[in-house]
Formats: sequence, structure tokens, C-alpha cells
Amino acid sequence: MQSMRVAAVQCTATSDREQNLVRAGELVSQAASQGAELIVLPEHFSLFGHAGVLRSSAEPRNGRVLEWATSIAEEKGVWLVAGSSVELSAGRRYNTSCLVGPRGDLVATYRKVHLFDVDVPGAVSRESDAVAPGSRAVMASIMPSDELPVPVGLSICYDLRFPELYRALTFAGALVVVVPSAFAAATGRHHWEILVRARAIENQVFLIAAGQVGTLPGGFEAYGHSMIVGPWGEILGELADGPGFIVADLDLAAQQDARSTLPALTHRRPAAYRRVTEAVLGGDPTPVAET
Repeated sequence: MQSMRVAAVQCTATSDREQNLVRAGELVSQAASQGAELIVLPEHFSLFGHAGVLRSSAEPRNGRVLEWATSIAEEKGVWLVAGSSVELSAGRRYNTSCLVGPRGDLVATYRKVHLFDVDVPGAVSRESDAVAPGSRAVMASIMPSDELPVPVGLSICYDLRFPELYRALTFAGALVVVVPSAFAAATGRHHWEILVRARAIENQVFLIAAGQVGTLPGGFEAYGHSMIVGPWGEILGELADGPGFIVADLDLAAQQDARSTLPALTHRRPAAYRRVTEAVLGGDPTPVAET
């Protein structure tokens, strides 16, 4: 596998699910017409609103959103990350992202692990009022046009602030990690680009970060700036404002060269980190640092 063309879709979701699906479908179709093999939609791309709206919009995994995603993925012959929507399962609700294959099959499902419960001015949120956290990281292999597998890790928005998730995905084999997002403008202008590029650099992976943009229902201001970033932290594509999409070619051969040239992933010393952790927690009486 030498390269793969990918796309990140940026949108401004409303409280009208069917209208949102129509608009998302138009952007997916346009990205597919430009040769994108993997297309990533934003978090809550099919409907946005306050906690009560999100809770009431919950549907079983095989509901309307997945039905739409499997249909358009099969029609366009693409791998599609259906951003996220609220899934209802066994009486609980989750912020769930689905990866769908070009035959219209559900390949992987990820329930957002880290929930956005913050009190930042301009970005006050209690995501846990709407959904429960997921409990596991998820990876899947996709098979682009030349039918060689590419391992892809799944994440959602606030996960970006937890590097241990991305390190775990990397050591499970991920070459690409997707990040459907609705990142707040209040924090995004300070942190978004830094976080996206840092997660890519430290793990030497490609990051596809698809965001919502503009004023969403409830007055939430989304930052936009959807990005596709390479393993050296290089920005391969960015869409600052407005709905649309970006396309980039991921050079997977160059990624392997970069990992060989700067083999930081092989230089980890986990035993040393465990000593620090144990000392801090009181489980190891030996000093944290040796002199």
C-alpha cells in the first residue's frame, strides 16, 4: 500500500435530521467524485442540540443514521466514518461513531470514551447529561482500492486531550486515526491545531479531523478548521470556515520511512514509567529518580 486518498467533511448541523443527512450526502458525493476512498464526517453531523434534544434523538444502532450511512457508502463505493450520533442500547445512550464499508456493511463501532464535561467560559458543557461514556478503544482495518489493509483507529472530539488513547491505538497497529469533532470555538482557537498535530507527531500517524463549524442549535459555537495532518505534523489540508470538505493523499510509504528514520516509537521505556507511577501512588518505596 503506497497511498490512499481521504476526505474530511465539515458541516453546520441543525435540529432537522433529514435536512442534515441531505447536506452531508451532497458533500460525501462530492468528495467521492474527487477520488476519496475514506471519508470522515463530524461529530453529531446528523443532528445537534442541547442534552435534551440529543437524548430524545437517540436511536438503536441500526436506525435511520446507520441506514443512511450504509446506503450512501455502498452507492459511492467508499469507506465512510459516519461521524457520530446518539445510540440507544439497553436503556443507555452513547455518542457513537460507525465505520461503514463500500459494500454497505458495518465494519466497526466506537462509543466515545471521554465526555466533554467542562465549565470553560464560552464552552460550558455536561455531555454526560446526554450520554454515557464508552468503555473501550476500537480499531478496524479498511481495504482501499488496491485491497491492502490499512489499520484505522477511531476517536471522537474531546478524546484529543487524552494522548494515552492514541498511543494505545498506535501500538495496536493504527496508521490512520479519525477524529469526528464538534470542537468549541472558545477552546479551539487555542488548542485544536496543537492537539491534532501533537497526536499525529507523537504517534507518527495520519489524523483525519472532521469538524462542525459556525453557530449550532442552542447557540454552541463550533470552531471548524477541519484538518488532515501527516505523521511529521504537516498539515495536508485544512478548511477554516464554512461547510465543505478537504481531500488529501496519505503517503503510507513515506510514513514507514519516517518511522524508520526517527524510530521514537521503539524508544519507549515503559518499565521506567511504571516506577514513577508506582512511587507517586505509594506502591514502590524506591526513589522516582536515581542520582
